[in-house]
Parts: sequence; C-alpha cells; structure tokens
Amino acid sequence: MDNEQQIFGLCWFQPEQWARLLEISEDAEQLEDTHEEWKKHANKAIQDFQSSGKKIQKVKIDLEELLGWCNEKGISVNGGARAEYAAYVLRQRNKKP
Repeated sequence: MDNEQQIFGLCWFQPEQWARLLEISEDAEQLEDTHEEWKKHANKAIQDFQSSGKKIQKVKIDLEELLGWCNEKGISVNGGARAEYAAYVLRQRNKKP
C-alpha cells in the first residue's frame, strides 16, 4: 500500500478571471458574486481541510484551458467539472518523468 497521503486539488482563480468564470459556468448562480467573497470561502475551505489532516493544494486554473477540456469531454463547466479538472491538472503536474 502506498504510504503517500492523498493531495486534493482546489481550483484557484485570479481576480481578473472572475467575470469570465461566471460567464462560462453552468452553475454561476451558485458561485459567489465577487472574487473577494470566493477567496474568503476558499481560504476557509483550505483551513478546514488542513485541520482535518488532509493535504490540499491550490491549482491555478486557466479558464480557457478548463473550457476546452470540458468541451473535449462533452461536459458543462460546473462544480463537478471544476473539481475533476483540478484533480487532472494536479495529476499532470505531479507525474513522475
């Protein structure tokens, strides 16, 4: 059994991307109105994860790459797709050469 602790990825968005994220997301009404609100909730989620002993890593997201990935898979941009994409990017980043 692998003793490495699983690392969870969290999509990390830049302030200048927020309007575009709301534009492309099927679930925009469930997202915070502003980047500042989102960032506050995201940082709280990170603290909660870490306090429960889990490792979490911010995954900087390029929205156009996310949109292309979703289009390629035939899925909408929503919470599930964003989470799956963050995990995908994290796996790609951590692949052993």
